[in-house]
Amino acid sequence: MASWSEFAADEPRLADEIRLLLQQYGPGFGYLATVRADGGPRVHPVSPVITDDGLWCFVIDSPKRRDLERDGRYALHSFPPEESDDEAYVAGRAIPVTDPATVARVARIGRAAPQGDWRLFEFTVDAAMLTRRDQVASPGTGRPEVRVWLDPGANAPARRDPLAPEGRRGRHGFDTRRSAA
Repeated sequence: MASWSEFAADEPRLADEIRLLLQQYGPGFGYLATVRADGGPRVHPVSPVITDDGLWCFVIDSPKRRDLERDGRYALHSFPPEESDDEAYVAGRAIPVTDPATVARVARIGRAAPQGDWRLFEFTVDAAMLTRRDQVASPGTGRPEVRVWLDPGANAPARRDPLAPEGRRGRHGFDTRRSAA
């Protein structure tokens, strides 16, 4: 599980471009996917806070907070820009933050209301993906540029897809050797 700062140190351009898409409207804005108790997906809009040392999210008392407290797996997807279909995706684990100084610092940066019933989570980064579709240089080609980063320090065993050729699927199911088209 890499922190945002570890990911950004390893892939600074990719981290900057993902940050720009998540913060394109000012404060962070994206869709948070969590895992319901029955194993199904749940998606809600959130306002992530990105600092040099972390990717954070304040989550109010809600089903998505209970999902994160029970099963920390998450995926965060950017809101689409008005002028393109570019997209950013980050996935990993949500870790509750209990250090009062960290909570206060991130609350100040993220302008979180002090009276709210929220909890702060730090999002680790197991996978990050950026998709760019250049409609000006190659309109209608349908061939997006996809860049994927997988945490090189992760030691979780890969899930095997019995239908995939050996060595073609990454830990998160991406075919890392195939173009996105």
